[in-house]
Amino acid sequence: MLLKKGKKLHRARFANGGNGGNAGFGHIVAKALNAELGTTHQGVKTVMRWTGASERAVKHWFAGTHGPNGEYLIALMQHSDLVLTELLLAADRRSLCVGTQLSELRVKLLELAELMDDATV
Repeated sequence: MLLKKGKKLHRARFANGGNGGNAGFGHIVAKALNAELGTTHQGVKTVMRWTGASERAVKHWFAGTHGPNGEYLIALMQHSDLVLTELLLAADRRSLCVGTQLSELRVKLLELAELMDDATV
């Protein structure tokens, strides 16, 4: 129920400045998806498999015109470390990004160890 005074509803803004030069939620998700999967139709199909969302919805996410709702967002974060990291950065929670970076670092270290083993043989 709205009060009789003050009928203006204010949109929520991100803590790091809102829309004043910074991208909104849909643009953050789009940036992460495009960086990780590219702009090809294969990327759209991959996200459709991850989330179970329609092709039209996923294309909107890639374009940044709409963002995913809660269930789809959770599915995206389960599959995409970049989406998770970008949203944590937008929420000004840099300290929580360390966990995603550690898993990437572990994979790179294992690849490096394998290359070193191959070089010594």
